[in-house]
Amino acid sequence: MSYSLRIEHLALFLNIDNCCILLYTVIEVISLNIIINFNSMIPIYEQLVDQIKLLIRKNELKTNDNLPSVRMLAKDLKISALTVKKAYDLLESEGIVKTIHGKGTYVSFVNKELIREEQIKSLEESIDIIIKKAKMVGISNKEIKDTFLLILEDNTDD
Repeated sequence: MSYSLRIEHLALFLNIDNCCILLYTVIEVISLNIIINFNSMIPIYEQLVDQIKLLIRKNELKTNDNLPSVRMLAKDLKISALTVKKAYDLLESEGIVKTIHGKGTYVSFVNKELIREEQIKSLEESIDIIIKKAKMVGISNKEIKDTFLLILEDNTDD
């Protein structure tokens, strides 16, 4: 299990001779429930990116939350640090996180609706590929729909 830090400065500043003193800081440790499927056809770095985006969308990670270091997350997930770095770099290129050298990687201000739209678009692309494969082997629209509904029913959390 990996952990992230949420740091909030609940500040009472004293101004003594033009010097401000921070009286206390609250540090909240947030557990990141990230699970990697090593048998999946989805690359590990993409699984990591998708799960971090989901944590943000679910508001489990918030703006300015500190993500685990590359080494710590790699060790916790038993994956290569280069894989974690690739995931963080991709998230940074999308503006979802920002990395400050020597300080860590933090969640940027993120439009959760934009992330949701991106995830739905990716789902649509995957479904489109599946439908095309089914058509190539002669499966009818009704069979595709029935199969999809059957699988969806088996995976319903209700």
